[in-house]
Amino acid sequence: MIVTLVTPRYPPHTGGVETHVEAVATRLTERGHEVTVCTADASEPLPRREHRDGVTVLRHRSLAPGGAFHVSPTITATVRRLESDVVHAHNYHSLPLAAAALGISDERFVVTPHYHGHSASRVRNALLRAYRPLGKRALERATRVVAVSGWERSLLETHFGVDPVVVPNGLEVARFRDATPEHRDRPYLLCVGRLEAYKRVQDAVYALAHLDGYDLVVAGDGPARPALEGLADERGLGDRVTFLGRVPDDRLPGLYAGADAFVHLSRFEAYGLTVAEALAAGTPCVVRAEGALGDWLEYDGVVGVTDATPDAVAAACRRATDATPVSPSVLPTWDDVTDRLLEVYSG
Repeated sequence: MIVTLVTPRYPPHTGGVETHVEAVATRLTERGHEVTVCTADASEPLPRREHRDGVTVLRHRSLAPGGAFHVSPTITATVRRLESDVVHAHNYHSLPLAAAALGISDERFVVTPHYHGHSASRVRNALLRAYRPLGKRALERATRVVAVSGWERSLLETHFGVDPVVVPNGLEVARFRDATPEHRDRPYLLCVGRLEAYKRVQDAVYALAHLDGYDLVVAGDGPARPALEGLADERGLGDRVTFLGRVPDDRLPGLYAGADAFVHLSRFEAYGLTVAEALAAGTPCVVRAEGALGDWLEYDGVVGVTDATPDAVAAACRRATDATPVSPSVLPTWDDVTDRLLEVYSG
């Protein structure tokens, strides 16, 4: 089968969608399928065309105000030129998906929107509202829409009237399950992800003042980091909050395994891949009990907060540290996801 995957960015860029697309692309290639990834992240350090783990990556230049949307009309021409059996486009919140929809003819067109309905700023929300008619037409052109969570499926049904199938994100379970816990001088809570205001790492910092005996370790980087560092200093917590920046992939499993609890209080998520990673490492989790993160409350070892006040988050962290997380064997793997997607591709 010849498969073209369309996505705003691809590794070495990091993020949930990037992880998802790379995991699927490499596994499809391992199974003998011919895979091309079309992205909108061409830049000087990255070649316009390369091969990564057997996958052909075609990078297109784009206009990306604020690092978002990735307007790249040339993706349409590339999709038209490639002779694909399946075109699988990702991320409703960025324009390469619409560009792919304009380029398809008789190929099977699959869309995974990773949709959460909102963005991190008023400006982006206004742009998303203006984009909705075009985005809706792109989803309506899809042979099949794939949601990564039950919550996302309901949202897509409500907002666009489509009928998605749910194929969750996967995980390299063994990589996290077998990790050696990282040792630090004091017990610690962990946050992982890109540092944006909507990720609400600040709520974990506020709660730390009510959690004597614990440090907070933050793995990841992003535009909110200076404000978070300033907040920690302002609250007299500078010596208890460690900002690691971007963490090498081989260190991350040990960080999860060594934490007493993983804290994820983001306002907008379509799935919550880092929660799965923490659970696979045997670490209980505290999540915001809304959106897709609320779906994780079905799993043992996940504690939800509906009101992310410092007292509520601190109390949830204390409950989580006494909880026994779910067995990693029940978590979906990327091989499981690839099996399900091949069924979708075949119709």
